[in-house]
Amino acid sequence: MNVPLIWIKHLRAVPLAAALAMVAASTWAGDTTPGQQLERFSAQAGAAGQAERGRVFFTSRHGGEWSCASCHGSPPTGSGKHAATGKAIEPLAPAFNPQAFTDTARVDKWLRRNCKDVAQRECSAAEKADVLAYLVSLKR
Repeated sequence: MNVPLIWIKHLRAVPLAAALAMVAASTWAGDTTPGQQLERFSAQAGAAGQAERGRVFFTSRHGGEWSCASCHGSPPTGSGKHAATGKAIEPLAPAFNPQAFTDTARVDKWLRRNCKDVAQRECSAAEKADVLAYLVSLKR
């Protein structure tokens, strides 16, 4: 058995393992983009999202105590704060938060939960497309 040869084999495996870990981490961190999410909701709605309708939905109350803006701000370009818990919330507009709307599972989970808080029901695909069109329209 040649000990140095074994170490060389292991050292060659380290860069490969590191590369695979980086690929796995980047895939897990986000599987989509805000633009792809907008396309998905627009396709589900059968029409393109409209930013102005999204702004109105975002800033209006829908039968409950809160609007989306109650926690995320208006416009949602800075940090927000949960209206009930006071927990800090990252900016919602993608131009101000590169992580926003980059994970499909999180997008679906949070929209389902937050729509029920704000609208007392799940939002329609058209409402999601409109709100996302508004959020994507906000630029630095």
